[in-house]
Amino acid sequence: MAKKALITGITGQDGSYLAEFLLDQGYEVYGMVRRTSTLKYERIRHIQERVTLVSGDMSDQPSMNRILQQVQPDEVYNLAAQSFVQTSWQQPVFTGDVTALGVTRILDAILTVNPKIRFYQASSSEMFGKVREVPQTENTPFYPRSPYGVAKVYGHWITVNYRESYGIHATSGILFNHESPRRGLEFVTRKVSYNAARIKLGLANELRMGNLDAKRDWGFAGDYVKAMWLMLQQETPDDYVIATGQTHSVERLLDVAFSAVDLDWRNYVVQDERFMRPAEVDLLVGDAGKADRILGWKPEVSFEQLIQMMVEADLQRLKSGRSEDDGA
Repeated sequence: MAKKALITGITGQDGSYLAEFLLDQGYEVYGMVRRTSTLKYERIRHIQERVTLVSGDMSDQPSMNRILQQVQPDEVYNLAAQSFVQTSWQQPVFTGDVTALGVTRILDAILTVNPKIRFYQASSSEMFGKVREVPQTENTPFYPRSPYGVAKVYGHWITVNYRESYGIHATSGILFNHESPRRGLEFVTRKVSYNAARIKLGLANELRMGNLDAKRDWGFAGDYVKAMWLMLQQETPDDYVIATGQTHSVERLLDVAFSAVDLDWRNYVVQDERFMRPAEVDLLVGDAGKADRILGWKPEVSFEQLIQMMVEADLQRLKSGRSEDDGA
């Protein structure tokens, strides 16, 4: 009998890569989607025939219970969230409802329907925020610096709480920034790769950016979803930092992206106050030693390979006249 997995947020970057990966492992894959006026299936279009989509909402408890009853999954991967840090300043209550309380609703549904379901929570390096130590490990104290980060801390601790209180196989992956050609345009890596391609093709002549000194630990989403799966195959649930252990500045990101199209970013980039965060996170860099030791996980795609892959994908996308924000 094939294992069944339910992925919330299947139409997002991570959801699409995870669905692909699980299908390759022989899983039956179900994806939860919200009934919205604009359904964006671009990232999963190539596998849509092979997955089953079910309608539900992270802010609606009955729909969570109904989906688990209907699907009877072995594993649930909670990747659904209001996932953009900048938006969380404009929509802090919505972010809290989906990104924080949504986790409780799923955990409670698991407890009600079948406590043997294994649960993965997508935690985030944004929980570290104003970092207390470098690099960050599973034991580094959290100091979130955005409504998104605060909501993720709640989601993380409620997962730990249900694991310890009810014995649920509930695990949190504390993932550092992970990118791909399927990243949304609102994220800085894709904003840069897309605009480098546009400038190269003569479709734009400048790129407005915020803080160029901010440093991040950037990896490839395709590598990171494998870590999610490995966590749920362990006998004992636990929390793991998933990261490359290397940090790069936004300036370095610009350097690699524009070099990929033989341009000097300094000729095109304009700093703009509008893109500065109210409270910036300075240096996020993760230590994934525990994931290496216990899961046998290591990142495979380098930062340079990742950014070049993204720029190349955006060049192809623009040349073929596909939609600018499909992230496919």
